[in-house]
Amino acid sequence: MKDQPDGIDESVLRHALEDWGPGARALTYVPLGFGDYHWTADATGGDRWFVTLSDLAEKYHCGIGVDAAWHGLNRAMDTAAALADRGLGSADGGFVVAPLRTTGGETVRRIGERHDVAVFPWVDGVAGDFGDEPAAEDRTAAVEMLAALHRTEPPAATRALSPELSARGRLEAALEAALAAVREPRTGGPWSEPARELLAEHGVGVRRRLDDFDRLAARVAARAAAPVVTHGEPHPGNVLRRGDRRLLLDWDTAGLAVPERDLWLVARDAADLDRYTELTGRVPDPDALALYRLRWSLEDVDAFLAWFRAPHTATADTDQAWRGFADTVKSLQS
Repeated sequence: MKDQPDGIDESVLRHALEDWGPGARALTYVPLGFGDYHWTADATGGDRWFVTLSDLAEKYHCGIGVDAAWHGLNRAMDTAAALADRGLGSADGGFVVAPLRTTGGETVRRIGERHDVAVFPWVDGVAGDFGDEPAAEDRTAAVEMLAALHRTEPPAATRALSPELSARGRLEAALEAALAAVREPRTGGPWSEPARELLAEHGVGVRRRLDDFDRLAARVAARAAAPVVTHGEPHPGNVLRRGDRRLLLDWDTAGLAVPERDLWLVARDAADLDRYTELTGRVPDPDALALYRLRWSLEDVDAFLAWFRAPHTATADTDQAWRGFADTVKSLQS
């Protein structure tokens, strides 16, 4: 996020970092990514960490509600740490950039009522951006990482994830209100009314895609494919280049699901899918690929709407969110 979080003083964050080890740490805010807040932390002893703060009230993919999101995030981070313990960690030549554990063995620490912090080792490398179009060799490297992940025995902490939308009822209620031309008070902020108007204009198309989603989900469920450990968001922004190696960042979406949950973000052609089949023996399901591609867009629409209907101001982050919302809503018309 470009803007720093409200209500979190750096002294509070610095105090929380003591759970990972003593020593005064110099914090530097990093305006990176979208959703979580990041700092680098430098210790007097020479260690360097990458610190991530999450707002649990906005962590819908981990659970609806602060407590549910807290438990979901714990299990995702514990999954990544367990994968690293099995030799898949970046420090051991693997690809999992896993959270460091506190002195008490935890992977995340609660701060106040709605935030948590996780600490990662600093890893030199170059990350991509979400919208990058990877070259064929980068896709091959990503497919090979995913194949290795999907062949791994699930850690005990890994939670099973349904393809159902995180907050289906909330999205449908917003659609119904927009299509009925129900004008809600503009109490949220500058993007509240534009979001309502855009949804009213394109709501029929979004509603049609929800029906498509249901049909795809029914077909995929009928085939009962065995779930695997998935990352959830292996897009170029979560892939770190370190020389010839590729590492996977941001494991808060990790969980058990069909492999297509990951593959749709990576594979671009039949050669990518054939390479996956060669490595795993599994033939990707076109319906499952389409299901998770559509799910991503519908989840984005819901998350952006929730943001715009809540109190907000005009910032670089809300401006970026508006652009993402408008593009996604329009893309669902085809």
